[in-house]
Amino acid sequence: MSELSQASCEVCRIGAPTVSDVEASELLKQIPNWSLINVDGVNQLQRKYKFKNFVKAMAFANQVGDIAEAEGHHPGMLVEWGKVTVTWWSHSIKGLHSNDFIMAAKTDELLSQ
Repeated sequence: MSELSQASCEVCRIGAPTVSDVEASELLKQIPNWSLINVDGVNQLQRKYKFKNFVKAMAFANQVGDIAEAEGHHPGMLVEWGKVTVTWWSHSIKGLHSNDFIMAAKTDELLSQ
């Protein structure tokens, strides 16, 4: 278990600071399978998970939904046959907050359960 996966999300309100490039670089070291992407000027974290079939992919997506609801922070998800793409970013600040890195780590932890 990583330090990030043990943390809890904090309330992220409009105007909260986004993580700096230096902070993002350091946090990414703790979630090495995630990529930093930029969509329409908004930095986001993204990872594609592979599964043996649609049922397993859907089950994983439901688990992600459960942790998202528990933390009050929700990702973008695309569920396909044998694949789930999860994208974390903070909508309210149009960028990355420490919450996104926490949730990425929590998402990874689902694979070890």
